[in-house]
Amino acid sequence: MTDATSQRTEPFVRMDMLPEQEPPATQRGVVKWARENLFSSTANSVLTVAAIVTVYYILVSSMPWLLNGVWNSASIRECREILEGATGGCFAVLTERWNQLLFGFKYPPDQYWRPTLAFVLLFVAAAPVMFFKYLPSKMLIFTGLYPFIAFWLIWGGSILTPLLVLVGFVLAAQAFTRLEHKGFAIAALAAIAAAAVMFWLASTIGSGGGSGGFLSLEPVQSRDMGGFMLNMILGTVCVSLSIPFGIALALGRQSDMPIIKWICVVFIEFIRGVPLITLLFVANVVLAYFLPPGTTFDLIVRVIIMITAFSSAYIAEVIRGGLAALPKGQYEAADSLGLDYAQAMRLIILPQALKISIPGIVNVAVGLFKDTTLVSVISMFDLVGMIRGPILASTEWNGVYWELFGAAAILFFVVCYGISQYSQWLERELATDHR
Repeated sequence: MTDATSQRTEPFVRMDMLPEQEPPATQRGVVKWARENLFSSTANSVLTVAAIVTVYYILVSSMPWLLNGVWNSASIRECREILEGATGGCFAVLTERWNQLLFGFKYPPDQYWRPTLAFVLLFVAAAPVMFFKYLPSKMLIFTGLYPFIAFWLIWGGSILTPLLVLVGFVLAAQAFTRLEHKGFAIAALAAIAAAAVMFWLASTIGSGGGSGGFLSLEPVQSRDMGGFMLNMILGTVCVSLSIPFGIALALGRQSDMPIIKWICVVFIEFIRGVPLITLLFVANVVLAYFLPPGTTFDLIVRVIIMITAFSSAYIAEVIRGGLAALPKGQYEAADSLGLDYAQAMRLIILPQALKISIPGIVNVAVGLFKDTTLVSVISMFDLVGMIRGPILASTEWNGVYWELFGAAAILFFVVCYGISQYSQWLERELATDHR
C-alpha cells in the first residue's frame, strides 16, 4: 500500500522531447500584427474601420480618374473628346508641358542638359557631407568646387567668372589663416577685401557676356530661369547658406559682447516678426531704391538674400535651443582642457548642439523649400508660377487643375520626404549615447 502510494506521488520525468508546435493563429503573422496595431482596443478598432471605409471611398472615387487618364492629346478639348463623357484625368498636359514645368518657358531647350547635369552633380557633391562615415574625405574637394561648377552650368558664360570667384574665396581663406593670430578683426577685414576684389573682377568679366572663348557656354539670364529648377536653386542655395549664418547668429546672440549680441537679437526678432512674402516684396521693389541709380541687382540674388535671412533667423533660434539644452558641465569641461572659445565651440559644444537641433533644422529646411513657391507672387515663374501663369492662361489647357497641381505636389513630396528620411537616418547614426 505504501509502495503504490509512493509510485503515484513520484514526479514524472519525460525521457523524449515533444515535437515543436506552431503558435496559435492569433499569435503569429498578419493576424497578430493586426490585433496589436489595428484592433488592440475598442477605440482603435473603431478608428481602423473608419479609416478603411474612408480609404475605400477615396480609391473608388480616384482610381477611375487615374486609370482612364488620357496621356496623348493636344488640348483639353481634344482630351474631353477622347474621354467621351467618361471620368478620367487629362494627363496629356504633363507630357506636353513637362519641359516648362521643369525648366520654365524661356530656358533654351537645347541647353536642358546643363541644369540636368548640375542636378545630378548635386548628389555627388552632397554625398561626402551626408554620408561622411562611408565616403573618403577627399571627395569634399569636389563639394567645395560644386557651387562654382553649378553656377557655370546653369547660367553659362565664361568659366573665368566662377574661377575668379573661387580664387577670391581661396585668397580670403589664406588671408584669414595667416592673419588670425594678429587679431580676428584684421583677419576678417583682409579676407573680405580679398574676396571683394576677386568678386569685382569676376563681375567685370561676366558683364561682358558672350559665349565665346575657352570653355564658355551660352549665357542664360536669371529672368529666363523657371519651373521646378528655380525651386531647386532657391531651396538648395538658401538652405546651404542659412545653416552657417544661423550658427553665427545663435552664437552671436549668446555672446558676452553687447554690440554683437544686440545686433543679432534685433536681426532675429525683426526677421521672425515679418512674413516672408513681405521680404520678397522688399527684394523685388524696395531694395532697388537703396542702390545707386542705374545699378542692376539680379532678382534671383535679391530673393536668395531675403530667403536666406528669413531662414537663418529661424535656424538661429533652433540652434540656440540646442545650445541651451547642453549641461553647463560641457562648457566647464572645455575650459578645463584649456581650449579657447573657437576650439571649444568647434570640438565640443557645436557638435552636440547641432545633433540635438537636427529635427528643428530639418523642419525649417522643409518649410523653406516649400516656401520657395511664394516667389510666384513677385512674377517669378517657378513651378507654381508656371502652372498659374503660362500653362493655365493658354487656351489649350485652361481648366486643367488637378493634374498640374497634383504633379507639383508629388515633386515637392519626393524632395521633402527624402529630406525627412535622411534626417531620421542621421539621428540614428549619431545616437551613440543610446547604443
